[in-house]
Amino acid sequence: MREAKWKDYELIDASKGERLERWGDIILIRPDPQIIWDTPRTNPLWKNAHARYHRSTSGGGQWEAYKKIPDVWKINYNNIVFQIKPMGFKHTGVFPEQAINWDFVSEKIKGSDKQLNVLNLFAYTGGATLACANAGAKVCHVDASKGMVQWAKENAMVSHLGDKPVRWLVDDCIKFVQREARRGNKYDGIIMDPPSYGRGPGGEVWKLEEQLFSLVKLCTTVLSDNPQFFILNSYTTGLSPAVMEYLLGVTLKSQFGGAVSSDEIGLRATDTGMVLPCGSTAIWQS
Repeated sequence: MREAKWKDYELIDASKGERLERWGDIILIRPDPQIIWDTPRTNPLWKNAHARYHRSTSGGGQWEAYKKIPDVWKINYNNIVFQIKPMGFKHTGVFPEQAINWDFVSEKIKGSDKQLNVLNLFAYTGGATLACANAGAKVCHVDASKGMVQWAKENAMVSHLGDKPVRWLVDDCIKFVQREARRGNKYDGIIMDPPSYGRGPGGEVWKLEEQLFSLVKLCTTVLSDNPQFFILNSYTTGLSPAVMEYLLGVTLKSQFGGAVSSDEIGLRATDTGMVLPCGSTAIWQS
């Protein structure tokens, strides 16, 4: 299992449906349905956290603050700065396990003999976008949420990457790629982190397992003649890494050659040494 290496983030422990985490100097407890084991909570921080997120039986939930915490604070990953904000549905604005993919794209971009043009779809608060821009790529950042795109732009500013060649677009990702294909625009790398479920602007229901193949096929139409990488992330339990690897194999390897790999990605708990699975990634690279 691939795992990221952080200094400002730490998964301290995981037990009985919850994570004990350090985000900079702030200790948070958040639910995680995969943590089905009940192990002793010996770390005193379980009883001394700054805040805990409680799920509601009717959906959603809320944060309970035990200590005063700032509305926004910053953490770093290498040269990238993220603004952390406790949000609804337990999120903070960063998926720390994705840092392993940020490292991968940074190496691919720095190792290229030309400036790569990268498309980041369902781009959230911009972790992959900023990693690509920091490494020297041109980036097109697309997300349907205006708030997430604004947050990503703010992360770029505090990371001193505000002057990098990034297009920040609030748009439906599928419709954007369709328009790019008609325009003839091409990309050397694509990163996507599509949601498991969602609704399009016209109320269309999005279910990842049913639409992922057509989405990846669509994205191949905007790849350059010599693409460098394609990263597909998923937090959908019904999509195994092997299925995602096969999907990229039949859509990309058959057309461009190269190699495909896949794996779970995770976070190592400091107290126990175990790696908590946090999703799957499949990567095609030339």
